[in-house]
Amino acid sequence: MNDFTKYLEQMMEQGTKMAASFNPALETFQMPDFSKLMPTMTAEQMEIFWGNGFNKDGLDAKTRFLVILAGQTVLGAQAEEPFKVTVRHALEAGATQQQIAQTIYQMSMLGGLPAMSKALGLATQVFAEKQEDSA
Repeated sequence: MNDFTKYLEQMMEQGTKMAASFNPALETFQMPDFSKLMPTMTAEQMEIFWGNGFNKDGLDAKTRFLVILAGQTVLGAQAEEPFKVTVRHALEAGATQQQIAQTIYQMSMLGGLPAMSKALGLATQVFAEKQEDSA
């Protein structure tokens, strides 16, 4: 074990203790549960925060989320849980699965096929979760 590994281990241990002091449930928190920390907002909330609430003649929330998905895709959808949260919000803001997929497909020209493939895989997971929830 090198110095960096020891330092990282100490940081993780300290972070776990601090999280437990803030909220005991965070002591056993696993990163795949990240999406549970940020629930999907309603379409009305998103329109206020990211839609026409700030810019009456600007982009609506749905379009803004599609643009965000495009950017996340080009970057390789590296942050998987935040990408999935954005897909959920885009759906809630009124985007269809086809519009989301088309946005991701279009980004293959800029981000490459691996980035597009990863993003489509993540979006498909969200689509499947929503289908399970509605069943």
